[in-house]
Amino acid sequence: MSTIAVDTILDSNNGTTASINGTTPNAYNTVGKNRIINGNMVIDQRNSGASVTPTNGSYTLDRWISYTSQASKFTVEQDAGSVTPPAGFTNYLGVTSSSAYSVTASDYFIIGQHIEGYNIADLDFGKSTAKTITLSFYVRSSLTGTFGGVLGNAGARSYAFTYVVSSANTWEQKTITIPGDTSGTWLTTNSYGLTLYIGLGAGSTYSGTAGSWDSASYFNATGATSVVGTSGATFYITGVQLEVGESATEFEHRPYDTELKLCCRYYEQLPSGLAIWSSYGATVNYVQWFYKSKKRAVPTITGYQSPGGSLSDSTVDFGQIYSGGSNYAAFGYNSGYVTCSADAEL
Repeated sequence: MSTIAVDTILDSNNGTTASINGTTPNAYNTVGKNRIINGNMVIDQRNSGASVTPTNGSYTLDRWISYTSQASKFTVEQDAGSVTPPAGFTNYLGVTSSSAYSVTASDYFIIGQHIEGYNIADLDFGKSTAKTITLSFYVRSSLTGTFGGVLGNAGARSYAFTYVVSSANTWEQKTITIPGDTSGTWLTTNSYGLTLYIGLGAGSTYSGTAGSWDSASYFNATGATSVVGTSGATFYITGVQLEVGESATEFEHRPYDTELKLCCRYYEQLPSGLAIWSSYGATVNYVQWFYKSKKRAVPTITGYQSPGGSLSDSTVDFGQIYSGGSNYAAFGYNSGYVTCSADAEL
């Protein structure tokens, strides 16, 4: 075996053009380049692959939230329709329209992801040094035409974009390059940093002209195809990546355990049929649930039993409950096994 021990290896241009498999390595296209979590749609803690009809502001697959101004207009399911995903992927998020709904001016139907401020701080949005970013994803729809979406913040800055689905029921990769926003207030803490919305239909109130930053809160691009406007229409998406740079690079496939832990910063659920019990017999019995990941904020915990006691002293690292009067305390059990979760979503 031979060993090379050097401080630096440069190409003929001082290291600025060397490539590996066609890509020039830099600080933004290596590990951690993708700001989207669960972009390959492999984690579905809440629903375990079951179809759900989302309510306004409810989460579907991990990290993917839905907003809907009218109830019961679409369903979301991991791998809906059981089609073959694009090469290199095993899962996708599937939307199916439940009716032929005519969108009014104030309507909106979207799926999206809120990105924590810590994870976009280096983009320098709101400054003259704001970086250009590129969004890429695979999409398959029973409809063709121009579709839309938006990048924005928690205030009133929005960049509407469009893309074209050329062939029905065919996976197509889309790439949208977006200049960094030099205006607005962009949070760089554990609150909303940047949000991606994928439009399924929106009225004029929440639609904006594509291709520029605007001081408004939009959910979709003007004139975009309405998925909810056709009964039974399908819209599938996977391989969602948001990265620094003017072009898309290969999707960042992270190990499953890594992806799960990233999701668990925002939402963690005990496996079905599992409970964490306290001891029994003392005047007060404590039990703690130590999380897989440090939470974004102290989470809201549901699904526990603490007779004569309460939930107490919970932190971003663990939840704690106690019982009084010589009773059991338990996470995941309350007169029977229940779903126990710790929710710190944005």
